[in-house]
Amino acid sequence: MKRSICIINGHPDASPEHFVPALAEAYERGAREAGFEVSRIDIGSLPIDFLHNQSEFDTPPDMQIVGERGKLAAADHLVLVFPLWLGCMPARLKAFLEQLARNEFLLATTNDGAGWPAQKMKGKSARIIVTMGMPGFAYGTMFGGHSVKALEKGILRISGFRPVRRTILGGVEAAGVPGRAKMLHKVEALGRRGV
Repeated sequence: MKRSICIINGHPDASPEHFVPALAEAYERGAREAGFEVSRIDIGSLPIDFLHNQSEFDTPPDMQIVGERGKLAAADHLVLVFPLWLGCMPARLKAFLEQLARNEFLLATTNDGAGWPAQKMKGKSARIIVTMGMPGFAYGTMFGGHSVKALEKGILRISGFRPVRRTILGGVEAAGVPGRAKMLHKVEALGRRGV
C-alpha cells in the first residue's frame, strides 16, 4: 500500500502567483505520478483566528479546521511549504498550526506523572520546504536556521513526526526563471519519492 501525503501550502496569500504554491503543486504532481494518495491544505483560503489564551487552546477548533486536520490524521507523511518572513514562518501559518494543535490533536496530556506529552503523530514523517530571498547557506550559518529548528523540534518532533527532513531554497528571487525551474524540478522529484 502506497503512503498517503498531506501537503500544507503555508503561504498566507491565497493567490497562486507566488512561488510557494508552485512548489506545493510540483510536489503534489510528483507524488501523484508515483501513485501516492495526496491531500492538500491551503492556509491562505482558510479562516484562521489567533488564539488568545489556554482555555481557547483546550477547546476544539472551528469545524473547517477540524476537516483540514482530518487530512493530516489520514496521512503518513506531511509536507509543509512556506516562505521565510522576517526570519520565521508567516504569522498566519503559525496561527494555523496552533489551531490544528487545539484540543490535544498533536499532543495529549498523560496521567503517568512523567509530565511528558503523548505524541499523537507517531509513525508519521515530515518534510519542511522553506523559500527565502537570502542564500540558504547564510540562513543556516549566519542565522543558525533557528526558525526551522524551532518548527522541527518544538512542533513536529515533539508531536511524534520522525524523520523530519528539510529543504532550504535560498536566493529565490535572484535565481531567476531557470533557477526556480530547477527548484521546482527538485521538489517534484521529492514528491515522486514521497519523502
